[in-house]
Amino acid sequence: MLLTAFATATPAQAADTAETQAAYLAEQLRTNPVYVSDQLPREIPKSTTPAFAKLAQRTGVPTYVLVLPMEAADGEALLGAVHDRLGKDGLYVLLDDSSVTDATAYGVSAPAEDAVTTTFYELPYDAGVLRSFGHFVDVIAEGGAKAAARAQAARDKYDADGEPADMYIGPSDRDNQSFLTGMTITGVPLAMLLLIPYVRRWWRRRPGAPVSLNKAQRGGRWSRWLLPATAVATAVGITLSAPHVFGQTTSSASPRPRAIDLNARIDRVTEGLSQDPIYQDPESPRALDKTQLSQLHARIDKFEKSKGGGPVYMALVPQLYEDESGNDVEHFAYAVHDKLGKDGVYIVADPLDGDINAFNYGLGLDSYDLYYDLPDSVTYGDEKSDAADDHLLGERLTTVMTALDEADRTGEPTTPGDHASYPFTDPITEDELNPLFYGDFWPGLFIGTLAAGTVFALVAAALGIARKSLLRRNPDPLQTSALPTASPAMPTQPYLRDTARAELQAMAREFDTGEKADTRARNRYDATMLLTAQAENVDDLPPPTLTAIIILARATRASLAGDDSTQCCGVNPLHGPAKTSRHVRTSSVETRRRMLPVCEVCLDDPHKIPARLLKLPPNGRPYYEDELLSAVPDGFTKLGRRIRESAHAQ
Repeated sequence: MLLTAFATATPAQAADTAETQAAYLAEQLRTNPVYVSDQLPREIPKSTTPAFAKLAQRTGVPTYVLVLPMEAADGEALLGAVHDRLGKDGLYVLLDDSSVTDATAYGVSAPAEDAVTTTFYELPYDAGVLRSFGHFVDVIAEGGAKAAARAQAARDKYDADGEPADMYIGPSDRDNQSFLTGMTITGVPLAMLLLIPYVRRWWRRRPGAPVSLNKAQRGGRWSRWLLPATAVATAVGITLSAPHVFGQTTSSASPRPRAIDLNARIDRVTEGLSQDPIYQDPESPRALDKTQLSQLHARIDKFEKSKGGGPVYMALVPQLYEDESGNDVEHFAYAVHDKLGKDGVYIVADPLDGDINAFNYGLGLDSYDLYYDLPDSVTYGDEKSDAADDHLLGERLTTVMTALDEADRTGEPTTPGDHASYPFTDPITEDELNPLFYGDFWPGLFIGTLAAGTVFALVAAALGIARKSLLRRNPDPLQTSALPTASPAMPTQPYLRDTARAELQAMAREFDTGEKADTRARNRYDATMLLTAQAENVDDLPPPTLTAIIILARATRASLAGDDSTQCCGVNPLHGPAKTSRHVRTSSVETRRRMLPVCEVCLDDPHKIPARLLKLPPNGRPYYEDELLSAVPDGFTKLGRRIRESAHAQ
């Protein structure tokens, strides 16, 4: 019989239940032209009503605003019904938990449709309800022509560029920011400390680089601290600027709810249940008509009076992610029970999606029969109930009452918390982002160190390849062991010039007065410097001076390497260190011999000495006939003294 009664509910009854929602909302607007639902405190708290009212005054026409759950509002149909019940002309605006959804002007001139279109296309999805309504009001205030043009431009831009970028970041974005910050704080300064000295040294020592021997151009000791200080300053700068660059502290435009916002719906439902065991949410379309209510009241009264039974409270209230319980129906039921202060069976039915849940607090029932054993068709519905506007809640709640009548009543009384610990997200802090220096920031510090090392390795590899390429065009000075067989007896001016430049460059790289250079190496270095000072450019020096530079630069490098040789080959000073001294013939015509230091190659084959004698361009004169180079056979010390005497004489 009951099923038949529910199934034969008339369309007039269904229309009456829907009309009740419009009547309730019209009555609320009669008191205040702005009505904000108490079911959305996590997104738009009821305490924001004055902010909406202030924005509505800017439209220039009477404006009535409804902020309702998206699922509870039937767009223009609801606005029309509310207008008919209120009986006042004006601009009627409907908003959900994220934006303006519908607007209609009754009896006033306002570009409502264009304003809705513009707001939809110009604002990102996460702009927030207040910002969305403010944007809507601004378009209304522009007037019909401007609003229409703006709506068309917004639509065209949306078609071309897509949806506007989000205004807020989420927790995963904040994790990425924290990781990037940590990685930058360690990676950038460490890369500076590794790369700058390495690249600077590579550039200074690259093959073919110009020679810079002026010690006055070298930085003082203070410069050694410049790079570390800069790296530390960089790390500090990144640390201080990161909170400004990544300055968002919330993931949503939602205002933080107050305690009164979070308790408003619980108080409303509790007050209703204190007067009637069945409470239907007046903001939602009614799911139960008068006949169904009467029948359910009878079943509840019967169960309460039965042996082992007790009170039953039915709350037909939406369960939303934006409500105070965060769509946690068990938390909602417990909060209502705690506020009402009465034991019993609490049944929560969602009039929007049709879900039904039952919770036993304090009655001696087998609560697991209610919690686990109700059929899914009763708890979640089926195809038939999903197709019905009221989700057949009347029929299904009757089935729940039948299950209560049949439940085992010998169990221990259930206390709150038996079924769950009621975990849920704190509505006050749920939108707060983690601090920037938190979470993934610490792994980022470590990864930054690895990244700096990786970049250094890649740069070093690239510069190594570049060096090999440059060496093909600008070979390094010959090694001492290769000098006797590779040095020409009659070098050209370009050969002496290029070799002198390369030897000067090599000497400049290896000379270090603070660590390796002894007195002998320093003296040779100073003598070389005196020779280079004779002209602004090495290329402008004469062949004898270029030859002396080559000899002394090599002698300086040899001294820095620990070679204690004091003489070079007297046959050809470009051969390198001398092994011993011998009387040798330097001419294939003359029989006169000269005492000269000779290298190992010249010593092993003295018959070729005349052909190996160094002759300078441009006329092929023997080197020792030059005033400066005549001191070469007497050793590096004598050559250096000759150079200093010549410099002082000048």
